[in-house]
Amino acid sequence: MARSLDGLLLAPVADQAPGQVGTRTRFAYHEKDGRIWADYEGGDVVQGHLVGTRAGDRLDFRYVQLKTDGTTSSGHCVSVVSELPDGRVRLDETWQWESQDGSGTSVVEELPDGS
Repeated sequence: MARSLDGLLLAPVADQAPGQVGTRTRFAYHEKDGRIWADYEGGDVVQGHLVGTRAGDRLDFRYVQLKTDGTTSSGHCVSVVSELPDGRVRLDETWQWESQDGSGTSVVEELPDGS
């Protein structure tokens, strides 16, 4: 199993569609006893929260966010946690909006030295 997400700062490696999470978005993760949660913001996201569970290297969570245009959106995501050769954490994500149409995949990685 890859190491704990607790206290890690992660960011997407590529931009998603306009108005969504992108490379300027930062996720501050927490983990305890199989539970995971994070606060995130940056880019088109003013404030976002996610909460869910971890079983081995699989995360299953729901997210909700407020965007700069004042709209909100929510969805569901399943991620696989792995460790990069340099020891940083990587999440390979498969997500689907629940408040609107759309789904996709993304990659989020731990920032070097928490930057």
